[in-house]
Amino acid sequence: MTHPFYQHRRILIASLVGTTVEFYDFYIYATAAALLFGPLFFPAESPSAQLMLSFLSFGLAFLARPVGAILFGHFGDRIGRKSTLVASLLLMGISTLLIAFLPTYATAGWLAPLLLCILRFGQGLGLGGEWGGAALLAVEYAPPGWRARFGMVPQLGAPIGFIAANGLFLLLGSILSDADFAAWGWRIPFLASAILVVLGLWVRLKINETPEFTRVLATERPVAIPISELIRQHAAITFAGTFTVVACFAIFYLSTAFALAHGTTTLGYDRELFLLTQLAAIIFLAIGIILSGIRADQQPANQVLMWGCAATIILGLIFGPALGAGSLWIIWAVLSLALFIMGFVYGPLGVWLPSLFPARIRYTGVSVAFNLGGILGGALAPIAAQALNDVGGTALVGLYLTMAGVFSLVGLRIAKRLTPQ
Repeated sequence: MTHPFYQHRRILIASLVGTTVEFYDFYIYATAAALLFGPLFFPAESPSAQLMLSFLSFGLAFLARPVGAILFGHFGDRIGRKSTLVASLLLMGISTLLIAFLPTYATAGWLAPLLLCILRFGQGLGLGGEWGGAALLAVEYAPPGWRARFGMVPQLGAPIGFIAANGLFLLLGSILSDADFAAWGWRIPFLASAILVVLGLWVRLKINETPEFTRVLATERPVAIPISELIRQHAAITFAGTFTVVACFAIFYLSTAFALAHGTTTLGYDRELFLLTQLAAIIFLAIGIILSGIRADQQPANQVLMWGCAATIILGLIFGPALGAGSLWIIWAVLSLALFIMGFVYGPLGVWLPSLFPARIRYTGVSVAFNLGGILGGALAPIAAQALNDVGGTALVGLYLTMAGVFSLVGLRIAKRLTPQ
């Protein structure tokens, strides 16, 4: 008998490649925001103020993501998953590519950060429709008993995209001087994103519409305005899903963007050494995603998510002190633990979130919940962490993770009451 992964390999690759591009694009921006964009694109006041402005531009995409979720969710629920995923990938890829050609503040003044923010908004708009569509593409093709394992495949785009982005920054750091990297080398990762986008488009244009959505179209007319039905009939479950997503975003961006900025500035570690440390830690995210996906096919996905949320609450109590300890081995250990735990609050989302919504508005519901959770957990994470660190050091930063775990646990409990098994 043919293995389900092999039988549906093109579908799974199509769902994976988009989220790989998503995390590659987001992480090259996060890395550049942590290391370079402050002095390159914002006026010189203080290093901390420049870094805060840089992280604010990073967070702007999260504000655009719910708008993209509504926009692409509308078409994903009316005309289909495939066409919508192609459009979202194009918008995301073009916005990322154009960042490579931006002038800096020194040459263009306030025009430089304005253009940066516009393109960052464009990134977020495209990304708003990406994850939800990729998850549905995988789950709606899954054979019985394989929905969680198929649904975990898009999540593997996070470690793969991170490794690609981090690896490229490491390579550039090893062959370019700091001056050359700051002058023009940082543009190369944004140019390179075009390769992944072309690959993603080639794969996605060759797939068919999902069987589940095709059956829905055969039996009922598409919803005229999906977001309207979502608000009227499914608002409570959407908010529950939103809260549940918070933990995975908070862990990822505190373990990557904030940790990188803190490690290379406050702690004074060499940039390449710290990137290598994060690269070694991200492997544990992939392990956590795979293990949680397998487990979520053996028992309810919300139970697996509950373990991850409880672990996140405990993680927050040690994350800050470990990050502030100064030992690179301790930092690697806590980042590895954090990203492993993230696998258990991220891996099962691919099957759990779609289960909350009927197929006719599923693209909109999944995308809105996921991206609203991204604002609470992701957009605010580096900004809040930098502010908390300035006030009380890294010990306060860990409390942000604890609160994120509490938010997600509450979301899960609400969702369980609204959708009794």
